[in-house]
Amino acid sequence: MIRVCIAGATGWAGSELARAVGKAPDLTLVSAVSRKHAGQTLGQVLNEPGLATPIFASVTEALGVPCDVVVEYTRPDSAKANILAALEHRCYVVVGTSGLSDDDLADIDFVARERQRAVLACGNFALTVVLLQRFAEAAARLIPQWEIIDYAHDEKRDAPSGTARELAARLSNVQSKLTVPLDQTVGPREARGATLRGSQVHSVRLPGYVISAEIIFGMADQRLTIRHDSGTSARPYVDGALLAIRNVSTLTGVNRGLDAVLDLA
Repeated sequence: MIRVCIAGATGWAGSELARAVGKAPDLTLVSAVSRKHAGQTLGQVLNEPGLATPIFASVTEALGVPCDVVVEYTRPDSAKANILAALEHRCYVVVGTSGLSDDDLADIDFVARERQRAVLACGNFALTVVLLQRFAEAAARLIPQWEIIDYAHDEKRDAPSGTARELAARLSNVQSKLTVPLDQTVGPREARGATLRGSQVHSVRLPGYVISAEIIFGMADQRLTIRHDSGTSARPYVDGALLAIRNVSTLTGVNRGLDAVLDLA
């Protein structure tokens, strides 16, 4: 039985995952974190009578209850501290929060390896995103120019999203070639987007979107577009998160992307 703590267990994605963990025969939800609902049980907050899991105000408090895996589903400004606290308690960590920088992940990787634990950071747990990333890696080996478009709802603060950051990181070994160098752009440089690990990334934040990611590859007289669109529910992320929880202990250090625990060969 894997003992799980979910930080952000009353949020949009965290609450759906909490319900699923509560029903899984091989997992037990031992603690949850939600500053707003501290002192209550998840069953009271989520209207799930079977969930007697206590809610704490912080990850540090929640770690007073022994657990094996901490799921980080809070906010970018608290994610790093929560992950490091979990590692200090020798827990494995699954990260669904976006907004962590490469420097953040490098710092976390050092601590994870020192503690002989793993952090599985997934910008998106949806299977369609895993496939988008794999297809994009294959295309980048053959098509030398591409740009990434990152779509999200208007209240999303981090830009680019974790999905776009992860995609750019995966393509960083084969950088996109620009016909016109950025320093030769006529007009505002920002119109060409942000350069992230060698890819140009454009973030759109508008009502009507949830999370979408698109990568456009261009060659002479032809174009390839690969795109992921999420729906309005958090259900597509649950199965991937459960898979991550069950398999993160097979890894060491920081690993990016759900395919770290998938057999896609």
